[in-house]
Amino acid sequence: MPRRPRDPGVPCSPTEYFGTELRAYREASGLSRPQLSERLGFTPQWIGQVESGNSAPSEEFAEACDTFFGTNGVFHRIWKWIQELGRLQVLPPGFRPYAEAEGDASYVKAFAPLLVPGLLQTPDYARTVLEVGQRPGKIEELLAVRMERQELLAKEDSPWFLFVLGEYALRRKVGGREVMCGQLERLQDLASQPHITLQVVRDDAPVYQASGFVLLEFKERASMCYMDSGGGYGPLLENPRDVDERAVAFDQVRSAALPAGDSVRFVRAVMEGL
Repeated sequence: MPRRPRDPGVPCSPTEYFGTELRAYREASGLSRPQLSERLGFTPQWIGQVESGNSAPSEEFAEACDTFFGTNGVFHRIWKWIQELGRLQVLPPGFRPYAEAEGDASYVKAFAPLLVPGLLQTPDYARTVLEVGQRPGKIEELLAVRMERQELLAKEDSPWFLFVLGEYALRRKVGGREVMCGQLERLQDLASQPHITLQVVRDDAPVYQASGFVLLEFKERASMCYMDSGGGYGPLLENPRDVDERAVAFDQVRSAALPAGDSVRFVRAVMEGL
């Protein structure tokens, strides 16, 4: 069956949607592009590029549109949508649904047997991890997204976090001694915050869950689980039975972990022994 052609009047991206709304408000005001240019202080060519969806608006331009048209932040909200979509498009396809849901969670439970989780990584540690198999130009974009995700840890309404790390993740000298010392020091600092709990599973503990995963719990929607298959290509589980099985696995892993206080002391001992 031949594909149905897309209606040229229907925006297919936030950038096109911004342009469509801008054109509608301009025409409703009876203004030409040169006339709007005089009032906003941007060239008619720039306005034309934005209206056609060929150029993304700047934050300054979005705010100028809101002020001139009295739209109570509509254009700025679309601009933020454009930024958010651009941030997500940098991520591997399998990780994007998780990243979108992460900010809405009320409780985040993560098991990480091999590496320190991205939410807890220092920039140097994260850069070392991201450099493997990535084009040089993409590394900084991915690093910026990872660091931005960490803002979730400091939000006023931040979720509760429970991280269970394998001993191997602490002893593995990612990036060398200096980078790893900085990472272990950060883990101790984060563990001192009341909404973040850190526990460690020793290598000799009876734990046979080889791959990491993250459970997200929400106040008004069903829980989900992201399976870490490496490189951000793991599946996002939403079937209640599958998620419940991972929740049981997490409880089993946690039951074999050191208590929180002992875990922080263990992290400190590993750091001092590097």
